Amino acid sequence: MSRVRFIVFSDYLCPWCYNGSVRLQRLADAKPGRVELEWRSYLLRPHPGARRDLEKFRVYTRSWLRPAAEADGGTFQVWTGDRGPPSHSVPPHLVAKAAARLGPDAFRRAHEGLLRAYFAENRDISDDDTLRALWAEWELPAEAYETRREPALLEQVMDEYNQAFELGVTGVPAVLLEGNPALIVGAQPFALYERWAERALAAAEIA
Repeated sequence: MSRVRFIVFSDYLCPWCYNGSVRLQRLADAKPGRVELEWRSYLLRPHPGARRDLEKFRVYTRSWLRPAAEADGGTFQVWTGDRGPPSHSVPPHLVAKAAARLGPDAFRRAHEGLLRAYFAENRDISDDDTLRALWAEWELPAEAYETRREPALLEQVMDEYNQAFELGVTGVPAVLLEGNPALIVGAQPFALYERWAERALAAAEIA
């Protein structure tokens, strides 16, 4: 049986990545064993900077209403909490990588949980206390949370981020088919991802 792998560069602070994630996961679920997803890190905010103003951040989150209006995407809520805004992109990626070490199910819980926590629940996913609480909610082993501090995980995150630049990624989500240098940038409709997968699978069958 032929299979294809989509490599997806994505950031947990990107609302369009949330929509893209929902659609790509739906595709993988519809074609189990035939469509695989490999998530790689892209950092919209690679370094912690000066603390951003919370009220200005609330105004910014109104822009989430655009991806919220699209069908078949994530769930969004304009920021209402008193925590945040997030400092930078690295912490949630480290937590996702730590979960991935526990297996694909743990990674999926973390990946989907991080996006939901930020965009739907208004939780600061750069805050360590918040991330630790989420880890417990995902029912992952408490001791495994500490692996997020391992230098190898940070190196992996930065290597993937640098690889994105080498491939010419200028926006996310950016999706490429393994073995094919063509990139599809932006949260595309489900039908587009589905057609791409079906054509790739058909070509693999012929080969």
